[in-house]
Amino acid sequence: MKYLHTMVRVTDIEASLDFYCNKLGLVEVRRKEVPQGRYTLVFLAAPGQEGLAEVELTYNWDPEAYGEGRNFGHLAFEVDDIYATCRKLQDGGVTINRPPRDGRMAFVRSPDNISIELLQKGDALPPQEPWTSLPNIGKW
Repeated sequence: MKYLHTMVRVTDIEASLDFYCNKLGLVEVRRKEVPQGRYTLVFLAAPGQEGLAEVELTYNWDPEAYGEGRNFGHLAFEVDDIYATCRKLQDGGVTINRPPRDGRMAFVRSPDNISIELLQKGDALPPQEPWTSLPNIGKW
């Protein structure tokens, strides 16, 4: 058995690709347009991990309300530097819902309110400002 992907429904494919690719740093692996089914699939992966564990963004062409997305749980990504990653996301306009106060874990949300957990690779980094003083924002 081999894990293939996690599917996330999105309401705005461009906003989602901006978040997952330009801000989070994933790369598009492949795309499939299905006119007869009126949907688009875009498969994403962490750089260098194409074909291992992918995120499938499913964009249904006909509008549909998906709710908040909290019941999905979250996607988790290991990062080389939790502080640099959070700074890059914040500089890109992404709210850090659960700052990395412990130098190990943070949470953000996609444009469709999917929780994204960021975990420090290896041991936690020493606590650093401004992260240690920042409160949680919203839900994560």
